[in-house]
Amino acid sequence: MNKGKELVLFYTPQVTERTSKLKGIFVRLGIRIKNITADQMKEKVGYLAGMDGFGPCPPEEEPETGVPDREMLVMKNFTSPRIDELLLAIRKAGLAKIELKAVVTPTNADWPLYRLYQEIEKEHEEMTKGK
Repeated sequence: MNKGKELVLFYTPQVTERTSKLKGIFVRLGIRIKNITADQMKEKVGYLAGMDGFGPCPPEEEPETGVPDREMLVMKNFTSPRIDELLLAIRKAGLAKIELKAVVTPTNADWPLYRLYQEIEKEHEEMTKGK
């Protein structure tokens, strides 16, 4: 595994001017970007993040997934200050925050990306209920 090198798994349902601006921020901060397609939602987070011990999902084991309709950012090898720096850069660029975001953990590395998407979407809905 490429230890210490920050990586974002970035999914967006449609490429827009916002997408280009966000990618510009990642590049300016020296963060590697892996663009995620809807087809890759079945793959394990660890595989997509380039972690040792993870390979592509065999076709016979592919989980059922839907097509996410919201943007998602999954961060690998980020420190808390670097997450803050990234979020501040997004805010300073005048862009709306990325609502669905997570960091790669030993637990979620073994999940299909779509499961992580569902989990953080559910958490986001719970946290914003009544706001």
